[in-house]
Amino acid sequence: MTSHIETLVQQLDGKADESYDARAELIWIGADAIPAVINGLPSLGGFGQLTAIEVFEEVSDPRCGPALIGLLDSDNPTVREWAAMALASLEIDGAIEPLRRAYRACLERATPPDWTESVGIRWALTELGARTPVVPTLTACLRAATADDVPGWPSTHFTEIINDLADHAQVILYSQFWRVDAGRTYSVSGPGLDWELDWTAPWEHLVEESRTWSLLEASEAPAGDNIFVVPTWIDRTDLHPER
Repeated sequence: MTSHIETLVQQLDGKADESYDARAELIWIGADAIPAVINGLPSLGGFGQLTAIEVFEEVSDPRCGPALIGLLDSDNPTVREWAAMALASLEIDGAIEPLRRAYRACLERATPPDWTESVGIRWALTELGARTPVVPTLTACLRAATADDVPGWPSTHFTEIINDLADHAQVILYSQFWRVDAGRTYSVSGPGLDWELDWTAPWEHLVEESRTWSLLEASEAPAGDNIFVVPTWIDRTDLHPER
């Protein structure tokens, strides 16, 4: 059985169908497969490691914690991002300090705050209680008025949210839109504005620049009683975290 599991682990790096089948069987085997997946990680390429992370998340075995922490030092930014998010979703003990180091490394590499790795690590720190987003009172109240299972805020309040966040010195990175229909949630295309902020600029400039772009987006955004918006924003402290 052990040799078979080891073969499956190596197949995680194979072609899509082979990798998918190996992933499914390893998940089905469950906890007995985890040691072999951990041991096989160093020999896998980026695709195989990403698939291994999926196995870890599905099996939910805390023994994978040290391996996931090790992947935070990967040369592959997507592997680092997925490892960070898995550490949070699995609530791995001892993950906070490694995640903080990984986030500081992002900043030192000048990785833009709106890139998925930066977003993923911040999400992980937030989920683990090591980061508290700034949520102004008005923004919090507008969200509280929606049902628990509805994502984000009613799109009718998008302009108010943008101004409230900017008035409280928050920089909006981007926003996503969702439609809720018959109890199901669907992604909705937004205006597709593609803006880039100059992260060397003063924070106050970034705040106003993101306000301007977001208000333009709001003027063209999908609207309706069943349309919701989920903005992603950061505070000044996200660019200068405590060491």
